[in-house]
Order: sequence, then C-alpha cells, then structure tokens
Amino acid sequence: MKDAHPNREEAREEFVTARQLAEVLKVSESTVRRLARDGRIPCVRLTTRLVRFNLRAVFRALDGDEAHGRRTRRQHADGDSREDAQLSFADML
Repeated sequence: MKDAHPNREEAREEFVTARQLAEVLKVSESTVRRLARDGRIPCVRLTTRLVRFNLRAVFRALDGDEAHGRRTRRQHADGDSREDAQLSFADML
C-alpha cells in the first residue's frame, strides 16, 4: 500500500501552533486564536484545546481566496458595499 504522505516530515512542518503563526503574522497569539474562532483563518482541531494551522491555507485565507477563506463585506467611503479580503484593525480586536 502506498503511503498517503510520501514525506511525512515535510507535511508535518506545514502545520504550526498558534504561537508560531502569531510570530509569522506579527500579531498576538490571542489574535490568531480569535481569527480561527471567527472562521477568518482555517485550523485543525486535534482536541478542544489543541489547534494547528496549515501555513499555506492561512495565507490563502488572508489573501482572500474565496475557496479557502471567508471574505467580508465592508461599507466603503463612496457608500458602496464590496467584498474585501484584507484584514483591518477592527478584525484584530
């Protein structure tokens, strides 16, 4: 039977902890957990307290890829409501 992950170590390295992701994104660990809880970034829950994040999936979500991340609607200065994939300071609170 062929192994589902030819290089398990490489596949494992793509997943990081909330602390590691916070360092990469230059935000606090609580911000990472809040973004995951709100569905803004994808995560894998191993237990109720143990969470891991796939770096590629998180970057796709933050870049606004609709297939992997949730886009938000924001009211713009011209009164038009458009989809906006960019995080704002309000998203960090």
